[in-house]
Amino acid sequence: MGSIVITPIYAAIFALMLVGLASYVIKMRYKHRVSLGDGGNKDMLKAIRAHGNFIEYVPMSLILMGMLELNGESTTVLHAFGGALLVGRVLHAPGLNFKGTSKLRQIGMVLTFGVLIGLAFRTIVLAF
Repeated sequence: MGSIVITPIYAAIFALMLVGLASYVIKMRYKHRVSLGDGGNKDMLKAIRAHGNFIEYVPMSLILMGMLELNGESTTVLHAFGGALLVGRVLHAPGLNFKGTSKLRQIGMVLTFGVLIGLAFRTIVLAF
């Protein structure tokens, strides 16, 4: 087994993004005077969902990346997955702020799902 140096870089970047999303939720709660839930406010709901969506997908991606790295995956592959996930997450959150279905949001989710699926299959292949 190898050492783990690439995944922590992405984990740190995503941790900062998470703090940003959580801070935005707090800001919106203060602005709209909503202490719990969304208070029926669409902007509040969007902020909550951007944060929630991030929490739903990023941790598993980082876990799979870490497993691959510990099992000797190449730096190129790890950076490709990490970079694609980063782009996907950067596109997704602002995409929630547009009316209707945002192309940025769609691209962000396609990248996120692609990374998760790719990491999962690569992890299975390396397990054998």
